[in-house]
Amino acid sequence: MLIKDLIHIQERVNKDDFVLKLTAGVADPGATLGTYVVTKELVQNFDDALGFIKGAVDSNKSRGSYLHGSFGSGKSHFMAVLNLLLQGNHDARALPKLAPVVKKHDAWLAGKKFLMVPYHMIGASSLEEKIFEGYVDWVKEHRPEAPIPALFRSKAILENAASLREKMGDEAFFNALNQGQGSDGACWGKLSGGWTAESYAAVADDPTSDRHSDLVSDLVQHLITSIVQEGEYLDIDKGMAVLGRHAKSLGYDGVILFLDELVLWLASRSGSVDFLNQEVNKLAKLVEAQEMRRAIPIISFIARQRDLRELVGEHVAGATNLNYLDQLKFIEGRFETIQMGDTNLPEIAAERLLKPISADARKQIDAKFEETVAVRQEVREVLMTANSNPEAWRNLYPFSPALVDTLVAVSSLLQRERTALRILLQLLVDQRDTMQLGELVPVGDLYDQIAKGDDAFSNEMKKHFQTADKLYRQNLKPMLEATHDLSFAAA
Repeated sequence: MLIKDLIHIQERVNKDDFVLKLTAGVADPGATLGTYVVTKELVQNFDDALGFIKGAVDSNKSRGSYLHGSFGSGKSHFMAVLNLLLQGNHDARALPKLAPVVKKHDAWLAGKKFLMVPYHMIGASSLEEKIFEGYVDWVKEHRPEAPIPALFRSKAILENAASLREKMGDEAFFNALNQGQGSDGACWGKLSGGWTAESYAAVADDPTSDRHSDLVSDLVQHLITSIVQEGEYLDIDKGMAVLGRHAKSLGYDGVILFLDELVLWLASRSGSVDFLNQEVNKLAKLVEAQEMRRAIPIISFIARQRDLRELVGEHVAGATNLNYLDQLKFIEGRFETIQMGDTNLPEIAAERLLKPISADARKQIDAKFEETVAVRQEVREVLMTANSNPEAWRNLYPFSPALVDTLVAVSSLLQRERTALRILLQLLVDQRDTMQLGELVPVGDLYDQIAKGDDAFSNEMKKHFQTADKLYRQNLKPMLEATHDLSFAAA
């Protein structure tokens, strides 16, 4: 009997297998939660994340945290589920293994409202452009009755407004500017009666006025709408303060930014040292900026695959490198870290790849597994490893704990397109039509999967594998052939 008759093995591996785009994950809660496996370690991660948010709310201070883990460790999925939990999504709150965490944090979450914006950073021109554009789009979609936040540079807006006013005349200009206000002139805290020539002049000429952002917002919403497409945004300092005031005016207790692929985005531009210096400096301003008058805390979760120094260090040299490392050290001290461990892999693989298709299939696998592992004790101990046990091995069948432990050990070095879970799937697909019940996937099969192609490792790790391959072909292989009177087929 073939193993594919007892567990579902798809016919091919697709590029998007096990890949979740954060924005899509939030938009489709059913699909997101339907494939989510909650492990013991992830329960602690959710507890840490909710406690981190509580600390920011209690202290009314902006805070940031890295979600650190290798490609495929579930950072995007984690952020999507955290988003759903904070929304109060019933299905997310009903996940059985998360029940203790939900119960623990229910008291302080009661009555709290969070404005949560998910971001996919790949392709962004700048940090502020992506954050502010995403916030404006979120407001337009979810709170269309609200004024557009005044996140745009006011100088150009006021200059355009002056030209429009001259063409339209005061009556038409102020009628357009004041549209949408109630009969008493009250709308989002604006002065009774709306804008007049006198109030307009007073506020337009005073950028420090508390009502300056209200004026910019009304101009953008009713008269100079093209600025939204042009995206001439404030700098990150002033913009975050405006964002916080706007979110508070909508009744929120905090803003949560889920910044997925941010570090990968920076790494993709690592050839430009000027760009890196400019954008990396902005990260600290998410939590600590000159413009500190933030009405509510802004909380940032940043997905991080590796330390920035690993991803971009080879492109930065000499004195520039030392300066860059100093910047990173400064930033690191202002962010906390939630570690997304690769040790979740066995449990997730057992649930998503290796689940028997029926109760009868499980019985057949259980029976054959007992025969399979009835080998010499020293062999069994090597395959099971010191970190596993017979039950855990059974859940991983036809893989062995030794194979999975090996994959976990290298998972932090894998590139984006070659995640650990995807490699396990590829091993199954490759032997889909040949592997019989009772057989094990050899640990050595991992080598071809993780070493082949150009997308497995970083350039530095590729050199190590090339050296190992050379050692095998020139030294070990001839020795094995001579010792055992064998002749391996050319590969």
